[in-house]
Amino acid sequence: MTRITPVSLELATDATRSLLEGVQKKIGFLPNVFRVLAQAPAVLASYLQNSTALSKTSLSATQKEAIFLATSQVNGCDYCLAAHTLFAGKAGLSSEQILSAREGQLNAYALLAQQITESRGHLSSEQIAAARAAGIDDTKIVEVIAHVASQTLTNYLNNVALTDIDFPAIDA
Repeated sequence: MTRITPVSLELATDATRSLLEGVQKKIGFLPNVFRVLAQAPAVLASYLQNSTALSKTSLSATQKEAIFLATSQVNGCDYCLAAHTLFAGKAGLSSEQILSAREGQLNAYALLAQQITESRGHLSSEQIAAARAAGIDDTKIVEVIAHVASQTLTNYLNNVALTDIDFPAIDA
């Protein structure tokens, strides 16, 4: 049972309701994580603005999903693993690729996200060099860090709140 009460559309303020309705329209339903974020309207608004900005990075949908899966695995967020298993499948990753991404093994982006998350950003010069050798330039390194940071927010929120998972069950 969740430890932070999700906000219902009916009880949300007008401004928050508008944001939640936008999420619902975009995703097709209103995931519980956004309803929990709505407890702090400024945080919900900030998260949505950040997500919109990060949607414009140079990373592909599959690269982003690899980052989200690797980060969520390290952070132990079952909610985000369920959500991004679904989204990664829609982006074209197979079940095997999804499991590989979770372990940081799918590609250099998953590995870099795993390393950043595990080390809390304290990468070695060798890890940076390996990312660059795999084709991840400085711009993409910064973009990976931004996606890891954004994902970590929802990972920590769901871990603290014990957000009820409203995505299909995950394998693993």
